[in-house]
Amino acid sequence: MSQSDTLLVRTLGLQAYTPIWQAMQSFTDKRTSDTTDEIWLLEHEPIFTLGRNAKKEHILSSTHIPLIDIDRGGQVTYHGPGQLIIYLMIDIKRRALGVRKLVSLIEQSIITTLNEYQLKAYAKKEAPGVYIGEAKIAALGLRIKKGCSFHGLSLNVAMNLDPFKQINPCGYKNLEVIQLCDYIEEIQLSQVQQKLTCHLSKNLGYDVVIWKEGF
Repeated sequence: MSQSDTLLVRTLGLQAYTPIWQAMQSFTDKRTSDTTDEIWLLEHEPIFTLGRNAKKEHILSSTHIPLIDIDRGGQVTYHGPGQLIIYLMIDIKRRALGVRKLVSLIEQSIITTLNEYQLKAYAKKEAPGVYIGEAKIAALGLRIKKGCSFHGLSLNVAMNLDPFKQINPCGYKNLEVIQLCDYIEEIQLSQVQQKLTCHLSKNLGYDVVIWKEGF
C-alpha cells in the first residue's frame, strides 16, 4: 500500500494545549508529498481557544481558565477533560478533497457515530458542527496550509460544561451545549473514540489504519 492509502492514528491521552498545537504546526510545516496522514486522539486540559476571526465580545466573563489566540478558523470555544478531541493532519490535495467536502465527511462521521447510540443528530451548513435538536454536541475548526489540514473536531462526551456559560460558544449567543452522557449513562470516551475514528478513516477512504500510542 502507498502512503496515501495509509492513516496513522495516535492516541495521546490528556494533554496541555500549546505543545500539541505547536506539534501540529511543526508536523504540517515539515511534511512532504510522501508523509503519511495522521489523526491524533486526545483530551485537553481546560482552555478557551479563539480562532483567527474570533471576537472578544463573545467572552462573557473573566475566568481562571487560560485563554489563547490560535490559527484555526471559527470563534471561541472551550476544551476540557471528558471531551474527545480529534486532530486531522490530512493532505487534502492528495485525497482530492475540498475544504467543504472534508468538513462534510467529518460531520457525517460524527452523525453516524451518534446514530449508533440511537441519537438523531444533524449538521448545519451555515454553522459547522453537529447538533441534536437546537443544541450543539460537536464543534469543528480547521486550518488548511500547503493543501494540508490540521486542527479538527471536538465531541462532548462526559465533561464539565459550565465553562461554556462564560462564552458565546462558536460565536452564537445563548447556544445550548450538550454532551453524550446526557443521553447515555456511563459512556466511555475510549469507546466513542474508537467508533468515531473508524467512521472517519472509512469516510476519508483509507485502506490501512495503524494505531500507535504516543508520538
